[in-house]
Amino acid sequence: MNTIDLIVFFVYILGIALFGGSFFKKNRTSEAYTLGDKTIPSWVVTMSIFATFVSSISYLALPGNAFQSNWNALAFSLSLPISTLIAVKYFVPLYRKINSPSAYTYMELRFGPWARIYVSLCYLLTQLMRIGTILYLLALTLNAIIGWDIATIIIFTGLIVAVYSMLGGISAVLWTDAIQGIILIVGAVACIVFMLYAMPEGPGQIFSIAAANDKFSLGSFDLDLTQPTFWVVLIYGVFINLQNYGIDQNYVQRYMISKSDKEAQKSALIGGLIYLPISALFLFIGTALFAYYHSATTLPIELQDAAKSDRVFPYFIVHALPPGLTGLMIASIFAAGMSTISTSFNSSATVFLTDYYDKYFKKTASDKQRMRVLYISSAIISIIGIGIGIAMINVKSALDAWWKLSSIFSGGMLGLFLLGLFSHHKNVKGAIIGVIAGILVILWMSTANIFLGEDTVGTSFHTYLTIVFGTIAIFLVGFLASIFMKPKEE
Repeated sequence: MNTIDLIVFFVYILGIALFGGSFFKKNRTSEAYTLGDKTIPSWVVTMSIFATFVSSISYLALPGNAFQSNWNALAFSLSLPISTLIAVKYFVPLYRKINSPSAYTYMELRFGPWARIYVSLCYLLTQLMRIGTILYLLALTLNAIIGWDIATIIIFTGLIVAVYSMLGGISAVLWTDAIQGIILIVGAVACIVFMLYAMPEGPGQIFSIAAANDKFSLGSFDLDLTQPTFWVVLIYGVFINLQNYGIDQNYVQRYMISKSDKEAQKSALIGGLIYLPISALFLFIGTALFAYYHSATTLPIELQDAAKSDRVFPYFIVHALPPGLTGLMIASIFAAGMSTISTSFNSSATVFLTDYYDKYFKKTASDKQRMRVLYISSAIISIIGIGIGIAMINVKSALDAWWKLSSIFSGGMLGLFLLGLFSHHKNVKGAIIGVIAGILVILWMSTANIFLGEDTVGTSFHTYLTIVFGTIAIFLVGFLASIFMKPKEE
């Protein structure tokens, strides 16, 4: 990176930190810290939902995936209309009616305190792993580009995001998310325009090379559940996105910030649907990169290893883009990661305050005491997240570890929420039996190949379907158990 790129990058980082911290004066109460002041425009909430969904993983993994294979990953995005419509119709009105900062208050109302503790603990563990994973991947990217120490980058990035998200509360998170969402879109579009006119034979060469190599394919349409076919990815997308937009605190908190039910539903719908065309942009970047490098005489040696496809985009940013645009693209990658991390910091602190401190430590705490808890819990969460990111430096595949843990926790949470929403029986024992059954299914599908080899029942389905079968098991077993164990008076 030259001086211009470094200036662009550091101006962005410093500007975001100062802008986020400027909300400190409006952030003097626990309600303002967790729900804002009810004056945040709906477009900011919408862009924040979008930016929370897009992480630096998407910014790097989607182009790498399209470069290596095809547009099969678009099936995941095509599931968004289904998931967001369900969330808008059933979940958003539910949370607005309960009117709690925490998404998990509903679990206690349906099944008792144990359910609230279970799902909120799953959420907190998932967020810590998510923070560490994104910090590590951001550091890995910057290390590959400019050679800085990975641990130093993790600490630097984590502290910057922690400081502005703590000082500015949810208002700072929402406004910086909105700005970062715009920056990452501008960066992606600028990169595509550059590639279109950098081709030796003009923009049309991208499409001719891509078509000749079947790069626009959406994957196999066979009904094969052992491979990542179009249908497997689509079904996986429906469940994981329903978990995101339906029960994840990161999103539910934004529904509660909206001024009215109608605005909350509108922000949830549009914020989710924006990702569909943007993910297509990321995939097109990968396809264009394939055409760009295959139009040359030889493929750079750094890109010949198919296992390193995620590094294609960073390599292009450093070696092909003009000064200034390189800095903008790196800022875009960090924008995607920082928006997700800041959301996790604030939402995790909100869950700790609402689901634990207010319930079990001090029910009559003053607002000053509650603010102290929010600051301390945010600081602790950021420190643990930074620690997890540093610990991942020696992990062979941080992304694999994240997906396995995410699948286990997400499956348990979503199944229990669906059971509460669509079952009319308030049978605690039935819900507990359902959760145990679902977790056993998820654990079996996640670990069977480790203990029993590849040719087992647990591995006869693709790993994407783990959350699908786990969620279905919790719902069906819990539903049937609730019917058979229904008290006579009910």
